Amino acid sequence: MDSSGFSLLRQPRVFFGPGKLHDLPDLIHEFGSNVLLVTGAGTLRRSGSLSRFADRMKAEFLHYQHYTVEGEPSADLVDRAVTEYGGAGIQIVVAVGGGSALDAGKAISAMLLKKEPVERYIEGQPEFKAHDGLKVPFIAVPTTSGTGSETTNNAVISKVGKDGYKRSLRHHAFIPEIALIDPELMLSMPAGLTAASGMDAFTQLLEALVSPYASHYTDAIALSGIEHFSRSFIPVCKTGTKELEARSGMAYAAFMSGIALANAGLGIVHGFASSVGGYVDIPHGVLCATLLYPATRENISLLRENGDCAKPFLAKYAAAGRLMCADSSLDDYEASTALLEKLDALQKELKFPRLGDFGIVENDIDVIVSRTRSKSNPVELNGQSMRSILQERL
Repeated sequence: MDSSGFSLLRQPRVFFGPGKLHDLPDLIHEFGSNVLLVTGAGTLRRSGSLSRFADRMKAEFLHYQHYTVEGEPSADLVDRAVTEYGGAGIQIVVAVGGGSALDAGKAISAMLLKKEPVERYIEGQPEFKAHDGLKVPFIAVPTTSGTGSETTNNAVISKVGKDGYKRSLRHHAFIPEIALIDPELMLSMPAGLTAASGMDAFTQLLEALVSPYASHYTDAIALSGIEHFSRSFIPVCKTGTKELEARSGMAYAAFMSGIALANAGLGIVHGFASSVGGYVDIPHGVLCATLLYPATRENISLLRENGDCAKPFLAKYAAAGRLMCADSSLDDYEASTALLEKLDALQKELKFPRLGDFGIVENDIDVIVSRTRSKSNPVELNGQSMRSILQERL
């Protein structure tokens, strides 16, 4: 190990495994009995988990109010929740759902004690004001295997349109007090959501692995997540399987991706997630899925032109390629090439939607490129490189 130093964010208390949802009421009692439950619009109801959970809450003498999130959280959604529940004496916010529900719950917990609109505290907004970290305690219960929001210190807030944005409300105190990860909650995930959320997790693992801000710790986390992803992703996508082992593997990969990204940062795909995601209404996982192959190909191509200084990054791409292809005999060039071939094959096999399916046209590209930043990419991309990534997926 070299002498390079690193720092780490704290992690939530983690409860991982099938059936862990049963423990949630007891965990809630550690913080109080007046609960704001934040969920997505449909998955829990379809699976029957919401009604069972509600019955258990009542049996445990927990008083809860229910706030539903549709789509990715906006500032208006967060402000409405704070207006409605700010005077209700909420002692704990519990979010059960996908990344959007978790980010909404995280933002609401951060804002319930504030008197100002959430936009004042969103990074990059006019008159930005740093949050002091004072919040209502927060428990995150993911029902998808994607964003890793159950372990990160930020909540992504979106405003879609020509003057839109997709930026973070962030403070180290916003890391959930508890992350409860029950793979049984993911058994009813639709095939499309399974593929998109899984590619989000893999994008986060790969981008954190090759980030200039990575460390030995984040490398180990990312590679462990990629190993589980490589074994579990195709089984859950191809068959819509309800096999618990595969769902558990994807839940683990997503959790690892959250730890890795929170401590190492993310690359150009997530740079586009901010600029494109604020420009048109496109699901975050879908954007990651459709851009990861051309973005990774562009990065590797440029790194191969950069000589010795690029070798550490290419070696990490190669390590990911060996795991994805289950072939430890490949040299670095062969393995990084195999990674690209694997990503291309996934894109073709799973038929990820294109940017044009969401209304993006050629004339939009320059505007998007001008709004795209990515300080944690392993190689600097100029405007033409970014244009070529987007143009390939129009």
